[in-house]
Amino acid sequence: MIPLDSDLILKSLDFENASIPGQKRVERYLADVRGSFADTQAFEAALARGNPLLYAVAGVEPPDGPGQLHYGLGILYPGKIGNEYYLTKGHYHSVRECAEVYIGLKGKGAMLLEDGTTGESRMVSLGEKEVVYVPGNTAHRTVNTGNEPLVYVGVYPSNAGHDYGSIAQNNFRMVIVEEGGKPVMKPRST
Repeated sequence: MIPLDSDLILKSLDFENASIPGQKRVERYLADVRGSFADTQAFEAALARGNPLLYAVAGVEPPDGPGQLHYGLGILYPGKIGNEYYLTKGHYHSVRECAEVYIGLKGKGAMLLEDGTTGESRMVSLGEKEVVYVPGNTAHRTVNTGNEPLVYVGVYPSNAGHDYGSIAQNNFRMVIVEEGGKPVMKPRST
């Protein structure tokens, strides 16, 4: 049980840097998402020009246990590789039936959701004041479709875990690209 005076009960969130005082912040640079973008030539050319920070997540992880929740504050910077928007690695939960809720705080983006059983994919808007429910057994990836940092919170069961390996091995079937000034979901192969 967490005592009521615990510093885990109330945290201040720094939206500008996606940081939470006293909590670990994980940073992912362009090289860290190798294999995530469909256009490998554009990726290699961009990486040759530099290794920018794409996103960062700071998390609060109270003790695991029945009914406990974890949450993370994320920031995903704007940019593109070819015509594909900057993105996160994406993941399943290790405990596949665990769901997650994303809450958009600032910026403009989308979630790419892929059903782990049927392979059906959806693009769902994630922007300021928007909430996205990610069902269990669904791979999910965050994409910045705007011109400013996308800031969001993700809340998930403490036992969910993160399975990045399945995505690294098979990737998502769809990508989110810019066409005619708008985000569009297309098959990865085109």
